[in-house]
Amino acid sequence: MKLKDLTQAEIEAMSYDDIALMILTETNRQMKINELFKEVCKLVGLSDDEFVDKLPAFFDVISTDHRFIMLENGLWDLKTKHSTKVVLDNDEEVEEDIEEDVDLDDLEEDDEEEKDLFSDDEENDDLTDEDDDLKDLVIIEEDEETNGI
Repeated sequence: MKLKDLTQAEIEAMSYDDIALMILTETNRQMKINELFKEVCKLVGLSDDEFVDKLPAFFDVISTDHRFIMLENGLWDLKTKHSTKVVLDNDEEVEEDIEEDVDLDDLEEDDEEEKDLFSDDEENDDLTDEDDDLKDLVIIEEDEETNGI
């Protein structure tokens, strides 16, 4: 479905990122964030003041939406139009450096420190009785509750 086929009510009911997706798809070109949101605002009928107020929120939505990608030159496009190049370095020197940097004794000490963080020792308890909101909590079993006890 194209934007021109939608009614104004349908466009206003859509999210801004969905409208932006349709704009980028139909125009088949990359756009700066403010240019893209200006197009969204025209379609939805937002004023210039609303454009300025809502642009940061639109940027947050677009930057976290997996359908969009920001290119090096500040232009935005659909992620499906771009591929990611992954380069794996099979250099043996890199592997040797990694093996040398890892010390198993250090890893074991870290594990022991983590276990100590979650212990129930009263000595490590930073809460005083005044800070403990649950000190007067009473646990009632389900059958006690139904019997009125």
